[in-house]
Amino acid sequence: MSEIYPPVAFYFQLSFSGVTGKADASFKEVSGISLERGIEEITEGGNPFIHRVPTAVKYSNLVLKRGLVAKNSAVAKWCLDPVGGISLGPVSLTETITTKNIVVKLLNEQGTPLKSWSFVNAWPVKWSISDFNSMNNEIAIESLEFAYSYFKVL
Repeated sequence: MSEIYPPVAFYFQLSFSGVTGKADASFKEVSGISLERGIEEITEGGNPFIHRVPTAVKYSNLVLKRGLVAKNSAVAKWCLDPVGGISLGPVSLTETITTKNIVVKLLNEQGTPLKSWSFVNAWPVKWSISDFNSMNNEIAIESLEFAYSYFKVL
């Protein structure tokens, strides 16, 4: 009888719709895969209790972290593009946001996907670089944060 162990969280793969290249799929950390259903409390006269009913689902932002890559990264370009990503100037209401689907796959030791999540209509909301410090021996980390419409388990 074989034992079933929980999967390790360090072997995963990412892909972006319309983006190819290994550098754009290599990330050191993925976080924010969560959802929360809200609750509305309704008081009804004469009852000694409060009705609690479910409301819409709320998704947290997807955060991806990786070593800082070259300027020609398609993902970094998408995130920093004034129209499709995070605008560095004034925002116009006529600009359209370019969305992409992001797929995160958790892999087993053979590289076969165990579970996958597809983040639908994702768009960049935050881009940052880790602090530079001459006293530390660390890699510069680029952090990308995405909002999305919803995610589904594949």
